[in-house]
Amino acid sequence: MVKSSSTTRPLFKNNALSPDTHPAWELSHGPTTRSLQAPETAPFSISTQEICGLKWSCPSDEFVRDPVMLASGGNDNKLFVWDMRHPTPLWKFHEHTAAVKAIAWSPHQSGLLASGGGTADKKIRFWNTSVGVGISEMDTGSQVCNLTWSKTSNELVSTHGYSSTQPQNQVCIWKYPSLSLVATLSGHIHRVLYLAMNPTGDTIVTGAGDETLRFWNAFPKRSEVERRAREGEGALDEGGKIR
Repeated sequence: MVKSSSTTRPLFKNNALSPDTHPAWELSHGPTTRSLQAPETAPFSISTQEICGLKWSCPSDEFVRDPVMLASGGNDNKLFVWDMRHPTPLWKFHEHTAAVKAIAWSPHQSGLLASGGGTADKKIRFWNTSVGVGISEMDTGSQVCNLTWSKTSNELVSTHGYSSTQPQNQVCIWKYPSLSLVATLSGHIHRVLYLAMNPTGDTIVTGAGDETLRFWNAFPKRSEVERRAREGEGALDEGGKIR
């Protein structure tokens, strides 16, 4: 992590367009400035307001032929999907009624994208980005702050913030495509802004404005799922998991 003091200028000053149309970054520290070029990229006009969320599509052996996609969410309530071979959005979705910060690509189904809206929306929406249509939606009752898919089961984790009527600051696990609630994890006392999953896919960690990190043993490890599949057992009935 790079920090700046009161005697230095910000690390990233601004982004600019170089003469050969490639974007350049001006890197500033003290009295000197360096320009860094990205020679094989192009500037994209994404939104008229703040960008709240960005997420690349999931690379996997199963979807190896799929193009690399980028989803962007904005404070203007819009969700864009980009094919990085083109400078304009492949799809534009306008159905959310609040800022779109929470975005997650499914590792289980090609082109399946989940997005979550803020306080005025409270909905998680699912999109088929192969054809550019909405699939389903659900009202969670509270601000959707973050989303991530389980690596080992077709389930989605959502973290939440403010709600005037429902429980708030909770972590939820949803079954897809039934959208049934599998578990509600409580403990945070401020909105849960951050969510990450460990490499083996069994533990999630959440961070909130209450200055705490919480670790949840939520899913079986991939190795356990593969073993149970070989033995013909269920993947999600392992003792000790949140169910």
